[in-house]
Amino acid sequence: MAAALMATTIANAHAETPDSLGMALDLGEVVVTGTRTPRLLKDVPVQTRVITARDIERTDATNIQDLLQCELPGVEFSYAMNQQVNMNLSGFSGQGVLFLVDGERLAGETMDNIDFTRLSMADVERVEIVRSCASALYGSSAAGGVINIITKKQRKPLSLSLDARWGQHGSLRYSADIGTRNGRWTNRLSVQRTAMDNYSVTSSGDNAQTSTFSEVFGDKTWNFADRASFALSPSVTLSARAGYFFRTLSRTVDTPERYRDYTAGAKMEWKHGNSTMELSYGFDQYDKSDFQSIKGLDIRRYSNVQNNAKLVFSHYIDDEKQFVIGADWLYDFLMNNNLDNDSHHQQSADIYAQYDWTIDSHWEVVGALRYDYLSDGNMQHLTPRLTARWRPCHSGLWRGLSLRGSYGMGFRSPTLKEKYYNFDMAGIWIVEGCQSLKAETSHNLNLAAEYIRGRCSVTLAAYYNNVDNRITTGLPYYKPGNNQQLYLNYQNLSTLSIYGMEATMQGRWQCGIEAKLSYAYTHEETRSHAANQYMPARHHALTARIDWDHSWSRNLATVVSLSGRAVSGVDNREYANMYDLSQGTIDIHYPGYSIWKLQATAKMWQKVKINIAIDNIFNYKPDYYYYNAPLTTGANVMAGVSVSF
Repeated sequence: MAAALMATTIANAHAETPDSLGMALDLGEVVVTGTRTPRLLKDVPVQTRVITARDIERTDATNIQDLLQCELPGVEFSYAMNQQVNMNLSGFSGQGVLFLVDGERLAGETMDNIDFTRLSMADVERVEIVRSCASALYGSSAAGGVINIITKKQRKPLSLSLDARWGQHGSLRYSADIGTRNGRWTNRLSVQRTAMDNYSVTSSGDNAQTSTFSEVFGDKTWNFADRASFALSPSVTLSARAGYFFRTLSRTVDTPERYRDYTAGAKMEWKHGNSTMELSYGFDQYDKSDFQSIKGLDIRRYSNVQNNAKLVFSHYIDDEKQFVIGADWLYDFLMNNNLDNDSHHQQSADIYAQYDWTIDSHWEVVGALRYDYLSDGNMQHLTPRLTARWRPCHSGLWRGLSLRGSYGMGFRSPTLKEKYYNFDMAGIWIVEGCQSLKAETSHNLNLAAEYIRGRCSVTLAAYYNNVDNRITTGLPYYKPGNNQQLYLNYQNLSTLSIYGMEATMQGRWQCGIEAKLSYAYTHEETRSHAANQYMPARHHALTARIDWDHSWSRNLATVVSLSGRAVSGVDNREYANMYDLSQGTIDIHYPGYSIWKLQATAKMWQKVKINIAIDNIFNYKPDYYYYNAPLTTGANVMAGVSVSF
């Protein structure tokens, strides 16, 4: 009975949630990431941030990097020496935050981060973000949270949308999305093409204390994704997916770099009474190659292949208690020219259980426990999590108040790269893996208060994370008998402590104005005095957006949006000269900055949208272009049009 009621509630939430609520006040939104079972946003015990399709449309984001920079304070994307992207989310780098697409893991990494350009926003329904530790449900790499990208479901007999956008430096974006629904069958195909030219930047040099660059590398991408489903019976649904991603980047004219991803999967979902079961298989292969254009040779130098099988069973014991048990198996293969013996593989298996108990109308408690086994090194780990939600009142002034608290143990096993890497980094030093690395563990505490009244809400959240056996590179050193070559090893270093808070206020008024303001404070502490591999999180970050939505007639409506982000400066300890470490380290200050965007959209006849935007309206330009600077050359005018049927 309870499961049937939940399914009915979910269907009604999708069908009847009024668009006028907008933003995160849509309490009928159904989320799955925090508990791995469908829950209404207002009832989920784990603090969950939802970026809706409406938010994605108004930010006009092309990929997940664009979206998170607009919507999340405390997230920053910086660049390595070759301009590969690294993410820092509240002190956790890309290896500590798990990215999923419809609950499925992604293969491949560059500079310890996934390829963010492959995560297109062209066909995304919402993005669910759990900032607290989720290792007890999702295993390794979820200590800093989970970002789950949920794609759109086909609900109409036929839909077609086309989108195009043009901007500075030859940037363009073309997207097409077509969906069909016929009886028990549904299918949805999404295609996106993006491109941007390489362009030059100029640093003043007067204030530069660190490495700068003079050229920003653009790229060209293709992204295809197809998803189909068939209702075998009222209780059994079969679905399948397939995708292809291609990206090319030209640092040198004769040898452009190529990145490819092939993905496929199948799933069976079964629902009966108070029980549901999901059985799925996923395949993901991410490759990197160099194309020698003169010889016409495409030489693959990296390939990460993952085969993943999952089984999840959920049962409502009664209306107050739910039990979930699941198991995963993963085969992970890595081929890399920079590995010892070129390739390695490992298998991992896990089993986890979660018990959700609604004690009364005020209290809900959720406990989870997970056991992981990894074949390479026979590594084993047991990971718990405990979460509680309390609603003190059901009437009166404070009936919209919810308090949440959680403790979770984080867990990240060393990757095959961190164990077996052997790479000459531009002649500076040899980066070596370490087969005896221990698993990185953490203790994570989170407290959150949310108050909703009418069309306004306020959320306050605080967290403390203590990371042991942190996996990173240590100090460079000379091996005995070799004073000509420096080595840099992956090691388990000292404890890292991360604490901070986030506050968000948002609301919508009858005049058509929506506003959202978010602030994040992040602080990192470590006992290590080595130079940092990546820049630490900035202490202060703010994102803001205000929209004015007005219908002029039945056939014309407009939205005007002003959005932006501001971040404080950050200090980082770096080597004064990476080729001569005897010069020691220096503390470098990177300045703060603020970038704002003005956008106007006109919607005509409910079918056509014309969009004009000025990004960086105050024409901010860094004095010098370093690896943590925004890659902007000033104000950027963008124009776009979309048609949907």
